[in-house]
Amino acid sequence: MPQVELKPCFLTPKRVQAEYPLFVYLPGMDGTGELLRSQTSGLEAGFDVRCLAIPRKDLTTWEELTKNVLDLIHAELEKSSQRPVYLCGESFGGCLAMKVATKAAHLFKRIILINPASAFRLRPFLDWASQITYLVPESFYDVGALGLLPFLASLERMTRSDRHELLKTMRSVPSATVNWRLALLREFAVDDSHLRRLTQQVLLIAGAGDRLLPSVDEVKRIASILPNAEVLVLPDSGHACLLEKDINLYEILKNNNFLETRDHKFYKLQVKEVG
Repeated sequence: MPQVELKPCFLTPKRVQAEYPLFVYLPGMDGTGELLRSQTSGLEAGFDVRCLAIPRKDLTTWEELTKNVLDLIHAELEKSSQRPVYLCGESFGGCLAMKVATKAAHLFKRIILINPASAFRLRPFLDWASQITYLVPESFYDVGALGLLPFLASLERMTRSDRHELLKTMRSVPSATVNWRLALLREFAVDDSHLRRLTQQVLLIAGAGDRLLPSVDEVKRIASILPNAEVLVLPDSGHACLLEKDINLYEILKNNNFLETRDHKFYKLQVKEVG
């Protein structure tokens, strides 16, 4: 797993594909971007994929994280400014995606939110527990990560290697960072009026088997605010649904008419003509 220590950056999973639309993935609480690896080969059939990686000891605010993501996107678009951008945020990254999208809505052709952790406020127990996690000794975090695993994921729907990778990734985040990101979730808010300005198509995905957060209720709430949103409920999936072996995000986007074929063909034609 790459050690990102200085500031947030984009990881390119396998290869640069400048002829395709840019797909920007914002990760969950771990912040590594590494857990998208089971989805990247599928996504690379139609996208140039970038995964945000946040330093393990990063303790910046929502505003700073939002600025960092937008700076990274602008840097990518300087290389090829006319291609469409798809923004995808999962869990903690779903909250960050809402911050990023409402700050610069014009940048994004499509938005995907997966089990957004804005549902955190709907779990009073989690809110209370998160406020005392700083009392937990560092040495107990490894045990806590193991105990949290069944709530975070539908383990029976994951391969053994992905279960191991999820646990390893959870354990890689220092307790101070976990506490900071929990504090960010407690204070997270996006004004409804700002969400209503997002007129592009938005796909809201939730796992009905999410034991960590009431994600189905949350995506329905968000859909009631957004002017052009569609809700997709995965009937058997948990919170970390992208790690499940039967979930293919690219196929989900295709089956829900979320891929603009004309944009893909138009952009590739432009690149060919310019080249």
